[in-house]
Amino acid sequence: MTTSDTATQETNQDQSQTDSFQTGNVLTIVGGHFIHDTYTAFVAPLLPQLIDKLSLTLTGAGGLTAFMQFPAILNPFIGYLADKISLRYFVIFAPAVTATLIGLLGLAPNYLTLVLLFTLIGISVAAFHAPTPAMIARIAGSKVGRGMSLYMAGGELGRTLGPLIAVYAVGQWGLEGIYRLVFIGWMSSLVLLWRFRGVSGSEYRQKAGNLRDELPKLRTFFLPMLFVTLGRSFLLVSITTYLPTFLNFEGASFQLAGISLAVLEAAGVIGALSSGTISDKLGRKPVVYITFAASSILLFTFLQVEGWFGFVILAALGFFSLSPQPVLLAMVQDQLPNNRAAANGLYMLMAFLVRSLVLVTVGALGDSIGLRDTFLISAGVSLIAIPAMFVLPNPQRQPAQ
Repeated sequence: MTTSDTATQETNQDQSQTDSFQTGNVLTIVGGHFIHDTYTAFVAPLLPQLIDKLSLTLTGAGGLTAFMQFPAILNPFIGYLADKISLRYFVIFAPAVTATLIGLLGLAPNYLTLVLLFTLIGISVAAFHAPTPAMIARIAGSKVGRGMSLYMAGGELGRTLGPLIAVYAVGQWGLEGIYRLVFIGWMSSLVLLWRFRGVSGSEYRQKAGNLRDELPKLRTFFLPMLFVTLGRSFLLVSITTYLPTFLNFEGASFQLAGISLAVLEAAGVIGALSSGTISDKLGRKPVVYITFAASSILLFTFLQVEGWFGFVILAALGFFSLSPQPVLLAMVQDQLPNNRAAANGLYMLMAFLVRSLVLVTVGALGDSIGLRDTFLISAGVSLIAIPAMFVLPNPQRQPAQ
């Protein structure tokens, strides 16, 4: 066999690997996402406890979660590096680091210590989330939507169990005792380390294109996506960060508030699992239009109902409000297929910075006019995401047949 034949065979094998859906590797990353986001999901149900312990205002509580978003400024840099070199050790150890920092929240003696812990948590979150969607896109072959659905479903499942685990832990050991759960994060990192042993970084990244060639998309794609993100953030911040606090203020117990958040997130698991795969077949935009409109209507409805029917509406709200994320991630990967990690890093920077602003804004509105009226405003503002979607360019990839 000639050198040329050998090179051709290697290229064909490489192409075959790129086009195939690597189920085992995808599920490994999905499992790490599940464990990692289980710990970050402790934050929302713990906020009422932290508010009581340190006598915080809603603005101060929102500021804490905003500090967790600020390290997102590192996302484009982390994404750029991930396109150039292997950052799999960031992914491997992030669950352990995040778990440790979350476990220390209950021991924080003052607000300044909480600010430091939330900032460090944000760095760990960025280190995990910036490279992993691009890794999924690389090993999902032509089924990027399916890969993103599994990836986001893993995160949503973690955010479903997280509130329940946090409520149980506080009930058993008090706020100061949640550090006892840290070992699960370290076990997850050990599993990831074992699974990734001997794997070269090139298997999880592709040759990066020239970023200068992608600069026009800062205007044509990322500018409209900024308004999509802004609209969604008002709704998502309200229902995922402030929902337990809102229900607590409305008279619900700490346990019921945590269970309500779990119901919302559990429905989001189903939405995340289905939306990306459906978008591979029907197209990205039609799926997003439906979910955006339904989310706003359901949040309005949730605020008007009482009793057990509220759980039904909450489940539907979770399904529709959390299902667009895999589709949006797939759209980002579709638009910049040669710089996927950098594109994801830029998108996450934008999303997290917008979320930081919205976290403080929603908290400040809650202090001044109450969370119920703030939720109504958020449901209305979220509708700006729909016209912004019309301006977005169509994806470069064609829907799977």
